[in-house]
Amino acid sequence: MIELLKSEAAVEKIAVRTPTGSYQILMGEGLLTQVGELVWEQGLRGRVALVTNPTVGDLYASTVVVSLRKVGLEPIICQVPDGEAYKTLDTVRSLYDQFIFGSLDRYGAVLALGGGVIGDMAGFAAATYMRGVPLVQLPTTLLAMVDASIGGKVAVDHSKGKNLIGAFKQPELVVIDPLVLTTLDEAEMRSGWAEVIKAGVIGSPSLFERLEERGDEPSLPVITEAIRVKVAVVEEDPYERGRRAVLNLGHTFGHALEVLSGFTLRHGEAVSIGMVAATRTAVALGLCDEMVEGRLVALLQRFELPTRYAGYEPREVWKAMATDKKRRGKKLRFVLPRAIGQVVVTDQVPQAVPLEVLGKLRER
Repeated sequence: MIELLKSEAAVEKIAVRTPTGSYQILMGEGLLTQVGELVWEQGLRGRVALVTNPTVGDLYASTVVVSLRKVGLEPIICQVPDGEAYKTLDTVRSLYDQFIFGSLDRYGAVLALGGGVIGDMAGFAAATYMRGVPLVQLPTTLLAMVDASIGGKVAVDHSKGKNLIGAFKQPELVVIDPLVLTTLDEAEMRSGWAEVIKAGVIGSPSLFERLEERGDEPSLPVITEAIRVKVAVVEEDPYERGRRAVLNLGHTFGHALEVLSGFTLRHGEAVSIGMVAATRTAVALGLCDEMVEGRLVALLQRFELPTRYAGYEPREVWKAMATDKKRRGKKLRFVLPRAIGQVVVTDQVPQAVPLEVLGKLRER
């Protein structure tokens, strides 16, 4: 267990509008010690299922449990194995069993304590258990803080593709405590930086420039700006019917590489390579200047993120891309940069272009 000090510092708040109402993202050091109070203020009562994995649970579950019990809530600790390879329907089935054994009823809630995998699985379980119970996101990785915990998309993987089985489930609350990042390993931190950089490319040139100038300090302003980029997009398009597709920059290529690797390639690492592939594709199509690619590659390398991949033939990657849930009919949709802070979505990409790009990015 890691001791987190309750902070008297001001709490940063971002309200997110949804089709059914709104929820708040709360950010501040030491907030994990106040989860019970924050959840109580949302009107949640009775039993709550705290979903986590052994790694995160050993560090922070006790802190959350103490906080919940202080306000009279009854926590049930539900553990699942650690890693993307376990983000499956079988694991969600084990969560249902734990919910039932712990007598979680429809008036309870699910709290997701962990990274993106936990948030996705716990969220999917919350969306489907007893036709839906409230969800609270407690992200503990940089990637989950700036991306996975926000926007209401929850899912599990299928052997044929990533996140193919899912739902939309808006949280009641998102609580972000940057102090937990002190226990995050370097590889996971790098993975999160890929999503922060992605936010800059999509909609915040100032964030991108800040990262170029100041490097990898996960300060609250940096986290907040990356979150604001995502919030602006998901508010405009909560069900991914248009504008929200821009958040998939790097994901069409990246998800294919993740699946081919058996999920040994981390999500952020795959997105990093995918962003380079998307930008090179944009350059080849005359949509953006080579300088954009140069700046992106330099920044990714500064954060020690991969910009090339090894192993798979371009046509293998293309075949895996063909199962991507973002396709329309037989056409793949690509998110391509035009400039830092501006991207377009198009299905007008000849197959030969990404195949050539993949060939050049493949390490020999």
